[in-house]
Amino acid sequence: MTIALAVLFFSASAQDERSSMDKRDQLQFGLKAGVNFSNVYDSKGEEFRADGKFGLTAGLFVSIPIGVYLGIQPEILFSQKGFKATGTILGGKYEYTNTTNYLDLPLYLTLKPSGFITLLIGPQVSFLLSERNVFATGVTSILQEQEFQNDNIRKNSVSFSAGADINLNHFVIGVRAAWDFIDNKGDGSSTTPRYKNQWLSLTFGYRF
Repeated sequence: MTIALAVLFFSASAQDERSSMDKRDQLQFGLKAGVNFSNVYDSKGEEFRADGKFGLTAGLFVSIPIGVYLGIQPEILFSQKGFKATGTILGGKYEYTNTTNYLDLPLYLTLKPSGFITLLIGPQVSFLLSERNVFATGVTSILQEQEFQNDNIRKNSVSFSAGADINLNHFVIGVRAAWDFIDNKGDGSSTTPRYKNQWLSLTFGYRF
């Protein structure tokens, strides 16, 4: 009898603890920050070869429940993307690092099979805030640098993003993969390489 009561007591205590940590049906706000590893794909240019680079990401998110198992999670993020590249343009060789700063606005549909993990999928709109090209070779002419800097780069893009959040009470570890649907050209008139962004993100966050 005593053993049975002890088992019931510890079972009830464990259930209460799980319930206190399971916040799937609660509206929550959060902050997060981490790193992107970005590159480009579908690139077209004269002997254009790109490698990935790291950048920062940080922002806010809101978890809006639709019952226990479904929800919506909009986010507002500062996100650094870009790539390292070598190639030729206008007959000359170049080596440079491209860094683009974006305001990313993903809108995720969330699937919450348990309080421990959240699966996310949805579209994202990105707005280009600034761009910086750093040339690593002196053989690149001023004309070629101007060709990159004055290019008609698209100021916004639409992407697809998917990932997962691991929920540890108030703390959240997030992983995302995303890629653009449209390339970087504003009107197709540019002579610099055409490309689309793709990136992986790892973030650490805190829910309130």
